[in-house]
Amino acid sequence: MTRSVLMCRPEYYRIDYEINPWMRRANAVDGPVADRQWDSLVTLLRGSGVDVLLVPQAANVPDMVFTANAGVVLGRRFIPSNFRFPERQPEAGLFVEWFEDHGFQVGTVHEPHYWEGEGDVLDAGDAVFAGFRFRTHAGALDHLDEILGKPVHRLELTNPRFYHLDTCFFPLGGGRIVYYPGAFTAQGLALIETSFRDTFAVPEVEANRFACNAVVAGRSHVILNSGCPATEAALQQWGFTPLATPMDEFIKAGGSVKCLLLTMDSFGG
Repeated sequence: MTRSVLMCRPEYYRIDYEINPWMRRANAVDGPVADRQWDSLVTLLRGSGVDVLLVPQAANVPDMVFTANAGVVLGRRFIPSNFRFPERQPEAGLFVEWFEDHGFQVGTVHEPHYWEGEGDVLDAGDAVFAGFRFRTHAGALDHLDEILGKPVHRLELTNPRFYHLDTCFFPLGGGRIVYYPGAFTAQGLALIETSFRDTFAVPEVEANRFACNAVVAGRSHVILNSGCPATEAALQQWGFTPLATPMDEFIKAGGSVKCLLLTMDSFGG
């Protein structure tokens, strides 16, 4: 259950480069539509009792809107990412500056290993699950074990369309998980099935709508992209209230609801 998040208004959001299979410079972002979709997400979050904090975007970092990739927050500590691609590396200093200005202690994860924050490291309550291969180096996770103070279960990602763990893996707490099987190895699937009491395997068509890139907001709301009826039905059976909102302009760059927010109260925070 998320009560506080950090977000970045998409003032300079656009597709200037192609660093994942979703991104095509020819598929330009419709700025006014993206603004409306982002505003609708913020309205749903605040209406669910979530405090939304804002970090300003710089003109040279169009992907800074995807704040989930900034790092992880541990109480009053912030552990910034080591972004894999040069196009995103300038974001790191901007996030560090914001957290320092707001009184956080800033740590590091062992360079030169790359890792990308909550994009690949997700709190599931008693344990943490971390994806690796495309944006997080497996070696980075050895250091995170000690930093997080919880077991970190490794999940190797196999499908470049689901390049971050939060695109295909959504822990809801209480032993429940929504995930896309086509993104994991056989070993990873076995770990998921044995680690969670209740599981829902998202169909491919809804995985491509980023059904797993969602957030539990407030006590029982789940905010997710529109067009995922099977996932919504599964959530309802578990007692959640799905709140669907269009995120198509952000899917153009390979992100959706969860990518657009960094939770400030996970990992024991």
